[in-house]
Amino acid sequence: MVATVFVHGIRLSASMWGPVAERVNGPTAAPDLPGHGTRHAERFTVDGAVEAIAASIASVGGQAVLVGHSLGGFMAITAAGRYPDQVTALVAGGCTVRPRGAFLAAYRGVARLAAIRPDIADRLSSRGFRRALPDPIARAMVAGGVRCAVMPEVVAAVSGLDPIGELHRYPGPVVLFNGARDPFRAHERRFVAAASARLVIVPRRGHIGIMAETETLAGLVTTAAAWAAASPPQDLSTDTQPGSTRNDC
Repeated sequence: MVATVFVHGIRLSASMWGPVAERVNGPTAAPDLPGHGTRHAERFTVDGAVEAIAASIASVGGQAVLVGHSLGGFMAITAAGRYPDQVTALVAGGCTVRPRGAFLAAYRGVARLAAIRPDIADRLSSRGFRRALPDPIARAMVAGGVRCAVMPEVVAAVSGLDPIGELHRYPGPVVLFNGARDPFRAHERRFVAAASARLVIVPRRGHIGIMAETETLAGLVTTAAAWAAASPPQDLSTDTQPGSTRNDC
């Protein structure tokens, strides 16, 4: 049975994926990246994050479908590019933007503000998750802790990434997903073209709100696993919840 490894977003932890992981068949694992969750005392680096992902893949048998959102999406793409033989399929969302220019400047500004009073930023982040998501999902998002102090380190590290280049290097199946209202969609078409990826857009969802679509996300993992196994993949439009759409642009 195909294993799945989930990679969390910035300032969060492995716990954010719990509601999706419990809907996925087969073994699952989810590392805390350096500077986050149980590893909050460590410095965040891209190499450290990729090695944490590789260790999780090893813990479930050496190969897995790799799933990430936001920072987790960037790190999953990077890990797939570096260790393609270990990644049977890649599912990444909220990360179809090149970390450059105006996007990076805005992201860096938010990170600097959060780091001035990280205790306040942590509380505001937790409150934002509770307002944006159903209670069980919001609780999972923050269960492993929220740590905004790590954000400047993460932004500095992400600025050196080349996700489109990593997608070119990864030969396996790729599914990209975004909420229709996610600002991280700026270079979506370039990401899709780099990997001949399948693109799924979830209507009326933003960057955080898409995590409420647990059945949709679990369905994408199942479809990616079937695709990787060379079985006839299911139509993504039937895998998603009512109202979700497929877009193979």
